[in-house]
Amino acid sequence: MSSEGEKGSVVSSWSFREGVIFSILLVAAGFVVEAARGAQGVVLPPWPVNGIVLLVFSAYIVVVALVLRENSFFKWLGGIPLGLCLIIAIAVLSLFGGVLPQEEGAGPLWARTLRLNNVFSSWPFALTVFFFLFNLGLSLVWKTVPFRSSNLQFILFHAGFWIALACGLLGSADLQRVIIPLYEGRSTDRAYNAFSKAMIDLPFSIYLNDFRMEEYEPWLALYDPGKDQIEVDESGKRDGAAEGMMVSWQGVEVKVEKFFPFAVIDAGTGIPVPAETGRGVPYAFLSGKNDGKPFSGWVSTGSPFEKPAFVEVGDRLLILVNGSPKKFRSEVTIRSGEDGDGLSEALEVNKPVSIKGWKLYQMGYDEKSGRWSDLSLVEGVRDPWLPAVYLGFFMILAGNTLFFWKGIRKK
Repeated sequence: MSSEGEKGSVVSSWSFREGVIFSILLVAAGFVVEAARGAQGVVLPPWPVNGIVLLVFSAYIVVVALVLRENSFFKWLGGIPLGLCLIIAIAVLSLFGGVLPQEEGAGPLWARTLRLNNVFSSWPFALTVFFFLFNLGLSLVWKTVPFRSSNLQFILFHAGFWIALACGLLGSADLQRVIIPLYEGRSTDRAYNAFSKAMIDLPFSIYLNDFRMEEYEPWLALYDPGKDQIEVDESGKRDGAAEGMMVSWQGVEVKVEKFFPFAVIDAGTGIPVPAETGRGVPYAFLSGKNDGKPFSGWVSTGSPFEKPAFVEVGDRLLILVNGSPKKFRSEVTIRSGEDGDGLSEALEVNKPVSIKGWKLYQMGYDEKSGRWSDLSLVEGVRDPWLPAVYLGFFMILAGNTLFFWKGIRKK
């Protein structure tokens, strides 16, 4: 009995020093596992196994917290000193995740050996987070049972943090991020999963009616074929072309006499004439001097169906460069089993459309074809655990609100 009492008294005196040692040993053990297993990392199970793991882990924490409440070792495991040390360990590991490239095969050899190039799926990170959740869960149960209204702020904040962290990590196994290639006039219900490098079936089909793009105004440039480079004008800017504008390089002065945002070549005269948006390309008529010698002519950006026009200036060329994309979107019709007529939507960057638990984002297009692209790349994201993570965030927000409200009332 005396030896057990002495052991309990020793453990009860544990504090930050033991927390630091425990955290260092925990991270070191994780690195040893990574080195021994060839840096394969932690593979989380998908639903429903991850849900069962979460329930069992939660139940285990509750039972341990209630049954071993007076145990000195578990008091230390659920105490503030160890919790702070584990938070610091997580922060240091996350720092590596922010500094080193997080890709397979990236980074120096030592980083790949310890899986610091994928630190958030590594054993050191997983072990540290596991014990942090255990620490946080113990303290949460102790504050909840028996319940006191004075502990509500603590319960809301820490329970929300626990839910958001646990569900965010375990739920990552069910996160799907796919690329859906769409072609104008065609429908598809298939998508490419870059992680598994396989095609998957979607619970809906998408028909691409039209891909549309708006561009900024094209800009004039002086191209040197011999050096294969574009010379920057004296202003150092890339202002969009407009009638009356003046541009100059060393020895070259140019004025834009005419500018058509969209034009086609007239079959009879061979001169560009204004056209509709979908048909034409930008044209500009230039006049100027090269070392005092006058010149003039039409320049155009060209298109996949038309060669670009340029003006020779000595051994260099005056060209019209396409402006960067301003906005692009896909006009689509989405059909699922319930709505045969389909849902007409416009997919844009950062403006997702939700359907059947998926969020669809405009991702890209055929950059060589530009606004004439008949290919649209759409990103599909499915994260069934996201509502649970949001619940955790809202509980944290509620806890913070209650904290400030209590502070105001005291004043």
